[in-house]
Amino acid sequence: MEMHQVRYFLALCEDLNFTHAAERCHVAQPSLTRAIRQLEQELGGLLFHRERSHTHLSELGRIVRPHLEQVYREMQEAKRQAVDFARLRHAPLKLGIMCTIAPDQIIGLISAVRARHDGIELKMADANAWELEERLLQGDLEVAIYCIPGHEPDERLHILPLFREQIVAALGRQHRLASKNAVRVKDLDGECYIHRTNCEFAGFADPVFQAQNVKCTAVYWSERDDWTLAMVAAGLGWAFMPANSVNHPAVVGLPIIEPEFWREVNLVTVRGRPHSPAVGALVHEAMSTRWFGERALAVERTTFNESPVDDSVQA
Repeated sequence: MEMHQVRYFLALCEDLNFTHAAERCHVAQPSLTRAIRQLEQELGGLLFHRERSHTHLSELGRIVRPHLEQVYREMQEAKRQAVDFARLRHAPLKLGIMCTIAPDQIIGLISAVRARHDGIELKMADANAWELEERLLQGDLEVAIYCIPGHEPDERLHILPLFREQIVAALGRQHRLASKNAVRVKDLDGECYIHRTNCEFAGFADPVFQAQNVKCTAVYWSERDDWTLAMVAAGLGWAFMPANSVNHPAVVGLPIIEPEFWREVNLVTVRGRPHSPAVGALVHEAMSTRWFGERALAVERTTFNESPVDDSVQA
């Protein structure tokens, strides 16, 4: 059964005249007649009785009419929603965000999407980096923003770097190290430590500390950075945190050095997967957003690689 056959049938139900129905459908009458006959063959009986100048619905026609009317209405609604989706009038988008990213930056991206693409309905999920990657690959998410330091990217993923951020030691203002400009790894030996259970550096930073025989005692575990900061402020221990997440008035964030730790946060999609126009709009806004005052790394690196080289300047 073809949709044009359904449309011709419903028009003929209204007009009960083959000529008028053909004019309503903007087709030649033989084409309409042929389509009705094909539909009758498929349904196994006459849909109309043709008696000289009088055409009327058969019993089979009366039975199938409400069903075909429903089919036609639903198809029209499906087309309308498809057009809205393509034009970003009503386009759901499932976005995963790493829960350790300071929300201010994400709010800036969301605001930009809302301002220029108000038909996009963002359905956001926050989780740790490993969970986001799994959900992205399974198709539960269309795009995600996260990073996994020291982890080779899955070849199925397409990665656009957004920003780099230094990792700091979050310390209460009364801590013995709080007055320093930076904290060496070995300075943290013997300190009480508040473990952020969603920290993407889990398993990556440990060997660095072990190589310097630095031992910290984990005294608390927390899934939430606001609770972690509150415990740091109370003098219960120090925390390993991204610089821009240290936003408690009683806490300072000092760069960890010897060595330094940095994270590079990416916008990630799945290679080869058909993406909606909403994903394209989000990617465009992410590349246009200033991340902590800087252009997206993917844009910066592309611009640098395309810049003309002055052969007269020697390194």
